[in-house]
Amino acid sequence: MNEQARLNVPEWTVSELSAALKKTVEDAFGYVRVRGEISGYRGPHSSGHCYFALKDSGAKIEAVIWKTAFGRLRLKPEEGLEVFVTGRLTTYPGQSKYQIVIETLEPAGLGALMALVEERKKKLAAEGLFDAARKQPLPFLPELIGVITSPTGAVIRDILHRLADRFPRHVLVWPVRVQGEGSAEEVAAAIAGFNALLVDGPIRRPDLLIVARGGGSLEDLWSFNDEIVVRAAAASMIPLIAAVGHETDVTLIDFAADMRAPTPTAAAERAVPVRAELLVRVDGLGQRSLARWYRCQEARRTELRAAIRALPTAEALLALPRQRLDQASSRLPRALTANAQLHHRQFSRVAARLGPQILTARMSRCCELVMALVERAQRAEGVARLRRRERLATATVRLTAGLRANADVHRNRIDRQRERVAALAERSERAAQLLLRHRVTSLERCGQLLTALSHRGVLARGFALVRDLEGRPLRQAAQVNAGMRLDVEFSDGHVRVLAEGSTAAPAGKSEPLPATKPRSRRGSGDSGQGSLFDA
Repeated sequence: MNEQARLNVPEWTVSELSAALKKTVEDAFGYVRVRGEISGYRGPHSSGHCYFALKDSGAKIEAVIWKTAFGRLRLKPEEGLEVFVTGRLTTYPGQSKYQIVIETLEPAGLGALMALVEERKKKLAAEGLFDAARKQPLPFLPELIGVITSPTGAVIRDILHRLADRFPRHVLVWPVRVQGEGSAEEVAAAIAGFNALLVDGPIRRPDLLIVARGGGSLEDLWSFNDEIVVRAAAASMIPLIAAVGHETDVTLIDFAADMRAPTPTAAAERAVPVRAELLVRVDGLGQRSLARWYRCQEARRTELRAAIRALPTAEALLALPRQRLDQASSRLPRALTANAQLHHRQFSRVAARLGPQILTARMSRCCELVMALVERAQRAEGVARLRRRERLATATVRLTAGLRANADVHRNRIDRQRERVAALAERSERAAQLLLRHRVTSLERCGQLLTALSHRGVLARGFALVRDLEGRPLRQAAQVNAGMRLDVEFSDGHVRVLAEGSTAAPAGKSEPLPATKPRSRRGSGDSGQGSLFDA
């Protein structure tokens, strides 16, 4: 192309060119269905929109799911998942790239979902969430069973009916959505919520949990393959039974639960035993226990009879003690006589040592000891009295000095307070005089303002105030009728007058008043205007 041809090419702005490319792409392709693998997915943006890419072995295209469309998707995007997407092909001028706005998203066959499940299963198994050592034994007869399921489905009715048939127990239902947007988060929150309850709280913590859902397709059961649900089930401190789908349905929560039940009804059967069977077993155990007790009693009775036959008779047991008693009774009189003689000899020896002189000497020594103690007590009393008198004198001196110092302190304090009161009185007197002058000045100003605003000042300048007999002021001549009595106020008093007529112009017209001759103050001649005052 020569230089002249290049100069004739029309000019485009960047925005015009981007808009033209956008219109061309959207008109040429419109809605498309694309198969590819999800890449670069990091979850929804803070705005709720999702941004990722679709790729295959040879190319990659950017993709976006708006917030409104994301809430309607049955299957949520997953990193590495091969999917079919349907949407509009468009461009993004801000980065000069084309992208697809996805409206529907489907797995590229069940194989893609199964591959994703197997990959997630290997990942969680490597973390030890499926180990048999982590599983807890189920309680034999739970008092309270927590059920996590939809409150409107047939699953909860089947569980309650089966529990009522086998062994009625208290059931606490946590309602959740079992498929669709947010169902996985609700199931995980319900498991954590049951575990957060206190054993002795207002709502008691269940002894057993059942996570149940009816059968469905792999997409319908996809919430129970979510990683957040599996981790919540593995972290549950309450034994958990997973009853999701039918016997052929397998989800990842089945491996993390403490027990898997093929159906919700089977979960209720494994949760509690059959009450009638327990009653029969208890009756049988009671009869066996009673029969064994009877046999044991008979055996003890037989052993007792044999022991009785081996025991000696009462005569044989008492023969030797009787012989010893006879010998002791024969020796007792001689022993009493010898004991009395021995005590008599000892008394004679002691009596020989006792006499009046010994007792008198002992009494003399005791009297001397008493006198010495009395004398010591008197001396001790004198010393104690002297010490107390000295302490009293010392305390009196200290008290006198303290009283004198206290009086001086109070006297100085009173002097300072008296000076302060005098200063305050002087200040209050000055303040009162100043306030009084301010009030007088304000009063004078108010009087001057009242005088300036009062109508009496106007009356003093030669004006008059006209009122009717009821005291209402008349401001217009049209308000005065012929024969109407009026009250005219001057600066020095009131005058009653009788009106003869009004020369006011009608409303809306202005007519000049007839010229009148000025009235002489001393004249009394007849004038055409007449007098407003009474004769």
